[in-house]
Amino acid sequence: MRIVIAGGHGQIALLLERDLRAAGHTAVGLIRKPEQVPDVTATGAEAMVLDLESADLDAVAQVLEGADAAVFAAGAGPNSGALRKDTVDRRASVLLAEAAERVGVRRFLQISGMGVTAPPTQLSGGDWPAYFAAKAAAEDDLRSRDLDWVILRPGGLTDEPGTGHVLLTDKVRDLGFVARADVAAVIAALLTSDVSHRTLELVSGDTPIGQAVRDL
Repeated sequence: MRIVIAGGHGQIALLLERDLRAAGHTAVGLIRKPEQVPDVTATGAEAMVLDLESADLDAVAQVLEGADAAVFAAGAGPNSGALRKDTVDRRASVLLAEAAERVGVRRFLQISGMGVTAPPTQLSGGDWPAYFAAKAAAEDDLRSRDLDWVILRPGGLTDEPGTGHVLLTDKVRDLGFVARADVAAVIAALLTSDVSHRTLELVSGDTPIGQAVRDL
């Protein structure tokens, strides 16, 4: 498969690119800055400079031509301000999904976050409301499209080594944590599965990743 990943220099994306390459797939990381190219190519992925905040639909559609799947892994990041939460976490996702529809790339996986529709009270200050609003709007847009979409909502992200064991379900009872490496492995497994039209929550758990995806 040829898989285009928006936010290709992000921590999860770099891990995903390495996983996909190891499995024999071609990953294409979309990045904002030329200086990010070496980090992406070091994973075995192709790097393409394309800023989704300024690119138009034609440019994004051209990048997606010939792809088998698209992953939206971009995010404005901490301390980026409410405006960029909208332009990256919502508008860039909408743009990528619209381009995927235009060129017939049906498989689309969007990384969102737990708490989007019911934000925890401890995350009610700063840019968090703008973040949750942008992610919720991006989710709603994707659900309205004629794509084989999956929305993945990881819990709190850690840099611990992946365990290969997760809890992956429609609704997790309590907000938990999950290693970025396990998130990347789950995405890789979902991309090659028949799972679609599902909004899934993900935290660390006891089920091997392959089995967790098959159980869906």
